Amino acid sequence: MHKCVLLCGVGGQGTVLASKLLQAAAEAKGIGVLSAETIGMAQRGGSVFSHLKMGDDIYSPLIGRSEADIILGFEPGETVRMLPYLRKDGVVIVSKRPVMPVTAALMGSDYNGDAMIDYLKSKVDKVIVVDTDKAIEDLGSAKVLNIVLLGAALESGALDITKDEIKEVIKKRVKPQFVELNMRAIDYIKKE
Repeated sequence: MHKCVLLCGVGGQGTVLASKLLQAAAEAKGIGVLSAETIGMAQRGGSVFSHLKMGDDIYSPLIGRSEADIILGFEPGETVRMLPYLRKDGVVIVSKRPVMPVTAALMGSDYNGDAMIDYLKSKVDKVIVVDTDKAIEDLGSAKVLNIVLLGAALESGALDITKDEIKEVIKKRVKPQFVELNMRAIDYIKKE
């Protein structure tokens, strides 16, 4: 049995760090894990995505179509782009905050994420939309959007990792001056 997690967003959102934290937590728990990132366009605001497989008998980190148990979407449009990878009964956890693609900005488009969120809801039974703008305002930093989303994924119960296990990894992997902020961010989303 294994879990396939696809994390997607644009450069600068912390997609890779969230993936690395999940990977480290799984390894600390003795769960086998393989990961792969595509980050070539990250510095230009381009697509970034991480494939993460956790469990037994995994031989490749790459997730095929209809294999992802979870898509953790840092940007609505990028989440729609990755939707073919989601299993029929998979879960989408997505930030409500759109980031206009460079191509849309150059063409004078008025891109917003609402249409993308509506599309996701029409195609997936379980979509959790996170108001990351409110979280950023409440926490006082845009740098923890990734940790807020990771907390939402953990809170959903869709992963075999707990918030406490991620907190231990944060203490070891995050610069000391940012640990307290990240602890508040991981706990920001709570079960209703």
